[in-house]
Amino acid sequence: MHRMVTPQDTDRRHAQEPVALIVTGPPASGKSTLGRELARKLGLPFLGKDVFKEILFDHLGWSDREWSRRLGAASMDLLYQSAAALLEAGQSVALEANFYANWDTPKLLKLADISGCRFIQVVCTASKSTLAERYRRRSLSGERHPGHTESEQLEETIAQLFTGNWEALALEGPVISVNTESLPSAALLENIVCQVRRAMNAS
Repeated sequence: MHRMVTPQDTDRRHAQEPVALIVTGPPASGKSTLGRELARKLGLPFLGKDVFKEILFDHLGWSDREWSRRLGAASMDLLYQSAAALLEAGQSVALEANFYANWDTPKLLKLADISGCRFIQVVCTASKSTLAERYRRRSLSGERHPGHTESEQLEETIAQLFTGNWEALALEGPVISVNTESLPSAALLENIVCQVRRAMNAS
């Protein structure tokens, strides 16, 4: 005898679906720092584009902008492959990068088709002047991997901050916007964690 599927069964299955927490926004918007903190507090594996790219820099070297772009594309492929392996195993994961709507939305939708995951987006924002100041300061500080700084034209890259589209991607699921104009306080970070946790547990 077959048991009828109840709304509670549907809600339970939905709550058990793995979540891909997408942390996105323009360069220098604080998404890497926020993404790592969210992943740590939520107990999620953290996969960031630059994590992969800097390993490739270390093993394959760096030179010009074109080479950097090639390694950037390879880094995103590695990010998606790693995410798929975790999500297919039922493990939620935090993904951090400056995701582009035209390129990344189809890949993320394919990831959902493969793994059955749900999406939650955290979109970092700041004023253009703040982004430019942060990017310039970060590039000149010596703190970034030299593969990034030695393969780019600084002012050209900063100019792209003013023309890029850094809105939320067209994915089903909640979107949490975070203004990083000032460094998030502990209270603000905890508030974001609570918002993400509620979204993850929502039916």
